[in-house]
Parts: sequence; C-alpha cells; structure tokens
Amino acid sequence: MEASEFIKIDVTTSYILEQSDPGGGRYVFSYSIKIRNDGNEGVRLLRRYWHIRDEIGKVQEVNGDGVVGQKPVILPKQTFGYTSAAIISTETGTMRGNYEMEYLSGKKFIAPVDSFLLAIPHVTH
Repeated sequence: MEASEFIKIDVTTSYILEQSDPGGGRYVFSYSIKIRNDGNEGVRLLRRYWHIRDEIGKVQEVNGDGVVGQKPVILPKQTFGYTSAAIISTETGTMRGNYEMEYLSGKKFIAPVDSFLLAIPHVTH
C-alpha cells in the first residue's frame, strides 16, 4: 500500500464576508484541514503545495515549509488540524495540492489533496 493511502485529509471551507470586498474583486475564504494518520508509524509534515484557481482562470501557486509556521508530527491514529485562508478575485474557485511528508524513519512521500470548491454561499456554477 502506498504511504499516502494511510493519510486521510478532510477539508471544510467558509467565506469570510468581513475581510472580502466583492466590489474590488477580493473574496476571502478560510479552509480548515484535518490530517489523520491511519498508519502504524508517525509522520512529519514537511512542505505544502497549493494550486488555487479562480473562475476566470487566474492561478496562484503556493509552496512552502510546513503549515501555519509548524512542521507537525502526526502520530499513528492521531489527527492534526489547522485553518488558513485563500484570497481569489471571483465568487468561486478551486484549490488542490499536496503535502510532502516523511515517516519518522526517514522515507518521504506525497499526500495529495483532492480539488475542493471555494464559493460564496448560494453561488454554484
């Protein structure tokens, strides 16, 4: 079984009206990630990659070490969660990406994050 099959990733999103400016083409979304390690060995999250696309095709790519200033270790049967934000210029968009992770024994692997929707409430195309 691939290492990434032991990592389960759930995403929830919400629109942040207070920080958005629709008239100025600024839509702010929070996304909350829960990463569960269903394997038998601890893993460390090393890096993240995000591909963010708005509805007119503008793409932002985000690469960086860790998440929210951390490189967390997720022990077997444990979950790590965090919340961050994305800003796009349209009412809807999508995000997808991956995490570079490493077993505590040293083997690195990629855990993919399937595409998810960013959309203001009651807007779907």
